[in-house]
Amino acid sequence: MKARILLLIAALIAPFSLSFAQTADDYAAPRTEWGQPDLQGVWNFNSSTPMQRPERFGTQEFLTPEEVEQDRIREEERRLAADAAEAELVLNPEAPPVGSSTGGYNNFWYETASIGENVRTSLIIYPPDGRLPARVEGAAVHTANLGPDVEGDRPVLATFGGIGKDGPEDRGLSERCLIGFNAGPPFTGGGYNANVQIFQNKDHAVIMTEMVHDARIVPLDDRGALADDIRLWSGDSRGYWDKDTLVVMTRNFTDLTPSFSQFGDSRDKTLTERFTRTDQYTIEYEWTLEDPSTFTDKIVATMPMTKVAGTLYEYGCHEGNYGMFNILRGERMTERRGE
Repeated sequence: MKARILLLIAALIAPFSLSFAQTADDYAAPRTEWGQPDLQGVWNFNSSTPMQRPERFGTQEFLTPEEVEQDRIREEERRLAADAAEAELVLNPEAPPVGSSTGGYNNFWYETASIGENVRTSLIIYPPDGRLPARVEGAAVHTANLGPDVEGDRPVLATFGGIGKDGPEDRGLSERCLIGFNAGPPFTGGGYNANVQIFQNKDHAVIMTEMVHDARIVPLDDRGALADDIRLWSGDSRGYWDKDTLVVMTRNFTDLTPSFSQFGDSRDKTLTERFTRTDQYTIEYEWTLEDPSTFTDKIVATMPMTKVAGTLYEYGCHEGNYGMFNILRGERMTERRGE
């Protein structure tokens, strides 16, 4: 995946970005010809920081320097172990498989670290324990994931996996190329292709993700919102400038996607995203998710986006999607054999 190349390029500039950010309180973002802060470019939002805080940290928001170093060592050991296991499969094809699932790619393709140091204990900063709030009684849980199919009914709201193989409707949303597994909104990082390109003109911003190449066109004027009965996969976004911060509010999500992670659905979800350029190479990205039908409290998360040298190329998900074809064909062959 080309995202890995972009990360290598960006790693060369990351030390300058980090040192600059420490003295960036007086940073003035460059301006567009319309006088707005210039957020344009390709930005990477991958992060090795977990979304939810491990319970052992309690309300500790940041890692100590010692914990940062321990985290770096653990990540390096994990990477070396994964590489060694996969190398063994090349030398010895009869070796036991790694993990319980065939997965999608080997370790080479995954972005397993963010650009710069991992200093937070979680991306979630509210609730104070850094974990998802309690779910509303009756809110759905979508258990399908990479691995064996699970029992369930259509429509399938899970991102991966599925409930069967009778047709594409039984598969998860990203397998059907409907939404990218990390593309949000909101952005959550992880996996690969965690890149977004921002375009601006006087009264619009466009937020285009690499994964499934979805483009959200965000009006920045006072036009009214869509009628409530018009529902979209990525919602209906409206934006405005709060000083040097681009604020994007999104409603009118469809009920055919989960609210967040594997919980609920998005029909009653309101998402507020804030994009603030804090130095030459960094946008601080913060989002607040409110969904009274799924969670008992709001969720607030934050992560840096780091500018990378490169351009996005179209992620042709449907084109040549032999994965879906072979999943269904394999099931038909199994049926013919009477297995």
